[in-house]
Amino acid sequence: MKALVFSEDFMDTVKIKKKGTRLIAHRGLSGIECENTAAAFVAAGNRDYFGIETDIHRTADGKFIVIHDDTTARVSLTDLSVESSDFDTLRTVRLRDKDGLCRGDLCLPSAEEYFRICKKYGKTAVTELKNKFAEEDIISIADIARREYLLDRVIFISFVYENLIALKNYLPNISAQLLYRGRVNDELTDKLKRYGLDLDIRYDRLTKKNISLLHSLGIKVNCWTCDDRKDAETLAGWGVDYITTNILQ
Repeated sequence: MKALVFSEDFMDTVKIKKKGTRLIAHRGLSGIECENTAAAFVAAGNRDYFGIETDIHRTADGKFIVIHDDTTARVSLTDLSVESSDFDTLRTVRLRDKDGLCRGDLCLPSAEEYFRICKKYGKTAVTELKNKFAEEDIISIADIARREYLLDRVIFISFVYENLIALKNYLPNISAQLLYRGRVNDELTDKLKRYGLDLDIRYDRLTKKNISLLHSLGIKVNCWTCDDRKDAETLAGWGVDYITTNILQ
């Protein structure tokens, strides 16, 4: 039997020294598979990631679908507004693979499918609430997570502070992280402590000193989106709790 020979273009993850830091696959293993698809989630599931991150939008007919952008233009050959289109229409969209060609099996997953894949592979579901959600929609998404998985294996994240307040009012013990682009300061830490939130911050905003400060306040620290081995190993050495990445493992 001939040995398998891979081309020079064969893609693999970049291994790092993680120490105690847990890695989260950004939009699934999106450095290898088309982002936010079942293929990307399964690829992450088959590796030793702590969690699988994704993005959830509400469709026009009140369902919940997985995609990062507000439209389908970047990931497909169509240009549909996600929140102005119904779920069944969005499911007909076929997505472009890493080579730019559409692939018949690549479509937008439902929230339910995402949670079921995380459950199958035992990965923490790091779930971004995109844009501003009505309180009843946040409750619906939390209920889907509870029905399809376990709430203690879900971390909700959002740039929208009000989304996380509504979530915490419904489920006070749920794990939630505020996505943030700015600097660590007293105003930020006060907002986090007020509702028992953790932090998911741009990785280049972190220092050894501010990680230590956040930890002293009981705040866990996640960061996005780090694909540089040296930077990630530095962050791990500083004791960051989580690193969200497209390709590091």
